[in-house]
Amino acid sequence: MRVSRLLHTRYRVDDLERSVRFYKDILGLDEVRRHRSPRGSELVFLKAPASEETIELCSFPASGPVTVQADLTHLAFEVDSLAAFGEHLRSHGLAYSDGPIYKADGSGGFAFIDAPEGYEVELIQRSTVPPSTSSTY
Repeated sequence: MRVSRLLHTRYRVDDLERSVRFYKDILGLDEVRRHRSPRGSELVFLKAPASEETIELCSFPASGPVTVQADLTHLAFEVDSLAAFGEHLRSHGLAYSDGPIYKADGSGGFAFIDAPEGYEVELIQRSTVPPSTSSTY
């Protein structure tokens, strides 16, 4: 027997509404449902428009403050253009925390931003980009 598909990934957060605003306003995710779990956690499920899997943001103050270790985990999303997404970030007073870094052959690249609790979010551009626009790998 084996599992059939990934349904969701949970990230516990201290400030649920601030995190929901980040994932909706900055990343463009859609809120698909919200409820309280039997043990009292406040849960919000979000998804990217072209994905089936959801991200579950969980607020459970009884478990103490959230401390995210560096390079512990990250979510990765595809974007059409890292340059355009960088402009979108700037319009919200934000910037990439790392990158963008483009492949030497111009076939794509990646960059990172930090979510409110310190979770990393990777943005991946798979389409062709000018190879001279940033550092390469």
